[in-house]
Amino acid sequence: MIGTLINVASIIFFSIAGIAIGSKIGEELKEYLMNVLGLVVLLIGVDMALETTNFAILTLTILTGSVMGSVMKIEERLEEFGLRIERKFEGSKFADGFVASTLLFCVGSMAVIGPVQEALTGDSTLLITKAMLDGIASLALSSALGIGVTFSAIPVLLYQSFFYFTALGVREYATDFLITELTATGGVMIAAIGINLMKLTNMKPGNMLPSLIVLPIYLKIFSILTAVMS
Repeated sequence: MIGTLINVASIIFFSIAGIAIGSKIGEELKEYLMNVLGLVVLLIGVDMALETTNFAILTLTILTGSVMGSVMKIEERLEEFGLRIERKFEGSKFADGFVASTLLFCVGSMAVIGPVQEALTGDSTLLITKAMLDGIASLALSSALGIGVTFSAIPVLLYQSFFYFTALGVREYATDFLITELTATGGVMIAAIGINLMKLTNMKPGNMLPSLIVLPIYLKIFSILTAVMS
């Protein structure tokens, strides 16, 4: 669980730094750093996606998952949930910082895919990259909202640990084929996050999350068809 621990440490360190010196860092530099990290996230996502052994299944999975997510309006519902929570705690600077940063760090594809990938493959690259993104965001948020941002590290630890240990519990049932294709599917979502960070367009990666549920079904169908045809 090293990736999540690095993520948590990054939030704590950079939020404290933000309280001390964040106001001295210009918005232009913060935006530039986010764009650079967006490019890195995009490249990581593409690299993960290219691990697929069957682009037809990957494409079908992402398209089906995206349609399901769009119909269920997952991205919009997540945003509405965040706004409701923020309005509920409006008025307290500590609560504003805590809620805003917790939602930012937890409500997203990377907070789900990162722990799952680390549990299944042992690769913490994605969570380390998330730690850099959350660090810069912590720096900016804490300079305006204070110590509440630092305490958001607690729900981040609990949230990502849940997905890590859940994935760890089913790892023995996951085939190498499934792990490879889950990595590739997650890579497409990560690439979408990178595109959003660079503000090229709004890909709504949250709507792609059902793809992770659809994938095992398609792989099962594919294995049955392969067995029948052979």
